[in-house]
Amino acid sequence: MLNNQSIRMNTLIIVLGPTGVGKSDISIQLAKHFHTEIISADSRQFFKELSIGTAVPSSEDLEIVPHHFIQNKSIHNYYNVSEYETEALCLINELFAKLNPIVLTGGSMLYVDTICNGIDDIPTVDPEIRDDVIRWYEQNGIEALRQRLLEIDPEYYQIVDLNNPKRLLHAVEIHQMTGQPLTSFRKKTIKERSFRMIKIGINQDRKVLYERINQRVLKMMDAGLLEEAKTVCPYRMLNSLNTVGYKELFSYLDGECTLDEAIDLIQRNTRKYARKQLTWFRRDQQIKWFEPEQIQEIIEFVESEMSENE
Repeated sequence: MLNNQSIRMNTLIIVLGPTGVGKSDISIQLAKHFHTEIISADSRQFFKELSIGTAVPSSEDLEIVPHHFIQNKSIHNYYNVSEYETEALCLINELFAKLNPIVLTGGSMLYVDTICNGIDDIPTVDPEIRDDVIRWYEQNGIEALRQRLLEIDPEYYQIVDLNNPKRLLHAVEIHQMTGQPLTSFRKKTIKERSFRMIKIGINQDRKVLYERINQRVLKMMDAGLLEEAKTVCPYRMLNSLNTVGYKELFSYLDGECTLDEAIDLIQRNTRKYARKQLTWFRRDQQIKWFEPEQIQEIIEFVESEMSENE
């Protein structure tokens, strides 16, 4: 095992990959091995009202290894990636004062990216955010879209083609995802971080992953996901609830489909989301990919990287 006292540079171990692949288990094993703590970059696990559908770590796991950014917000509180960047970097610096390395894990693509690089010049919009904004536009029309843009980004409103809904939608998507107007990104550059990052990607055969996702959804249902969805259903218009696992059950509660159909949709949409996550992460050539069973190889790789870069 690597002697922690020999480590000179602060190191953030980032464990990422598609939903349902086993990132939490890998992160816990890494944290135990290096005697450290875990920071979540899963935007769905931030909310204290959502446990089952967001696969929050068990109470036993939370006792074994300290976790941060787990159920620390309410669905009623507006929260965006810019606020997360500020809060997470502050926590990372605090933890580095006593721990090294630290583990960060999650499948929320933009939230991982913002810790690594800051917010890009023009961020890639999360697919769920895009779907949410498009549905809103289809229900309210272009005049409401123009008014919304005027309220959130009056500078862009003055220069954009107001008859081009695609451009209007993109500006609204950016604001909803980041909390900042589109015009604020025009002069941004990738931010340098004061710590080293080792990126560990977890993936497995697609058929195995899909079956794992399907079984996890069934386990969530057995654990009470429907009852959890009923509890938050009165607040379904909140953006925090526009997420796979809840919106399908809301449709069931509205009588738009059967429960079996809702479960099938949750499985299908989760598999679709996993594909999008993999497409996103595969752009990053710094990620070293492993299968979930390769925990020893992962530990050895991390130790080697930390030793070589002292």
